[in-house]
Amino acid sequence: MNKVYPSAAAALEGVLFDGMTIASGGFGLCGIPELLIAAIRAAGTKGLTVASNNAGVDGFGLGVLLESRQVKKMISSYVGENAEFMRQYLSGELELEFNPQGTLAERMRAGGAGIPGFYTRTGVGTVIAEGKEHKDFDGQTYILERGIVADLSIVKAWKADPSGNLVFRKTARNFNPPAATCGRICVAEVEEIVPLGSLDPDHIHLPGIYVHRIVQGEHEKRIEQRTVRKREA
Repeated sequence: MNKVYPSAAAALEGVLFDGMTIASGGFGLCGIPELLIAAIRAAGTKGLTVASNNAGVDGFGLGVLLESRQVKKMISSYVGENAEFMRQYLSGELELEFNPQGTLAERMRAGGAGIPGFYTRTGVGTVIAEGKEHKDFDGQTYILERGIVADLSIVKAWKADPSGNLVFRKTARNFNPPAATCGRICVAEVEEIVPLGSLDPDHIHLPGIYVHRIVQGEHEKRIEQRTVRKREA
């Protein structure tokens, strides 16, 4: 089955609706599905709940959906690089559900595995635990976290074959695979599409059974924080 679509807009056709929940891959500015994010902005879909490790930056990544006021709620770990995010949150325009990074990754993984919830010690005794069920195991207190099941997953991979088998590079592998599995529909944008059968099965990071649509396109590779030493005299 060929899952390749000619454009990001075509790959998202028929799956977007107002008020939906989207799981978005990416780690910092690495592995962000920027083509699909741009297509969502162009479609004007609003009232979105977005689960993502970060909220992008001003003018890039999920930051473009925040600028256009299409996001109602963020479920995130790290939001410190986005001035517009901070403005909307502090003014009460944007809901925020903070999650420790490991908890967020596990919530996505659990949703994709059909696990409705799990207990973790992370966040006990902090604002993260407020309103959540507490339970003791072996003398330690844990809190209940719910698995995330999204209406749509948008992810970015390095390589794919026409069946949707994906290979990620480096830290793009941190959140893209769990984000991909927790969506009822998964759309992946990739840098390269290779012939069917050319990927070594042992090198595939995400089986094509999780991926419904693929789009290939040009991508911008940004560095979130560039630190260099001074040149020697």
